Amino acid sequence: MGKSKLLFITHEMSPFLELTKIAEITRQLPQAMQEKGYEIRILMPRFGNINERRNRLHEVIRLSGMNIIINDNDNPLIIKVASIPAARMQVYFLDNEEYFQRKHVFNDKDGKFYADNDERTIFFCKGALETVKKLGWAPDVIHCHGWMSALVPAYLKTTYKDDPTFKNSKVVYSIYENDFTEKMDADFARKAVMGDMTEAHTEVYKEGTNSAMYAGAIQYSDGIVLASENINADVLNNVKNSNKSVLDYVSTADYENYYNFYDEITSDELVHVA
Repeated sequence: MGKSKLLFITHEMSPFLELTKIAEITRQLPQAMQEKGYEIRILMPRFGNINERRNRLHEVIRLSGMNIIINDNDNPLIIKVASIPAARMQVYFLDNEEYFQRKHVFNDKDGKFYADNDERTIFFCKGALETVKKLGWAPDVIHCHGWMSALVPAYLKTTYKDDPTFKNSKVVYSIYENDFTEKMDADFARKAVMGDMTEAHTEVYKEGTNSAMYAGAIQYSDGIVLASENINADVLNNVKNSNKSVLDYVSTADYENYYNFYDEITSDELVHVA
């Protein structure tokens, strides 16, 4: 058998974009897992403040050219790639002129939450899974980081559940402290529906808050990582009641714990890893 395949989906990663502690974890954890023998792929948005020249991004023509449908509108998906030479890892960037070519990430220059953050999220989550399909690379574990990847578990367990690329994939979701206090567009849950899904599948996301994003990810994931010391109490209670496999928070980056957790998740054993 070949190496186990581990996919990371995140909205930030050092050195490309550093907003929160997610950036550090998504830089160090993939390398640690690669050194453990995993084959790694990483996907993130190509936000406008990521410098293409300095980071040596270039378009992957064979992966670009797809359209992601949101609210009956076709949105072109461009895929770019960059390497981290020191780690021998490639990072794929999802780009779209309308959604990502801005000087700011989630809030405008006046600090206002972008009105279309809901559509940007949907585009990223759908686009990430379609990109992996086009790569022809079937991951054993998909590890999502940050609220912008929160729809991925729902899509994997509904629309993509029988897709040959993902039918054997386990999905892990890392929960961090809430980092936005606004709400998504009121129509977010309806817009997020795809394929043969119904609004019942996205009902858990309907409030459009950071906690609601986490609630949806918790509901559809196979395993949950508590990746912050300061997690919202309601979110923690949700995790506790979910009966999902949980990797508890540790103050130091003990990547051996992650390796063991992935192993437990893929062996189909429901456990709580302290």
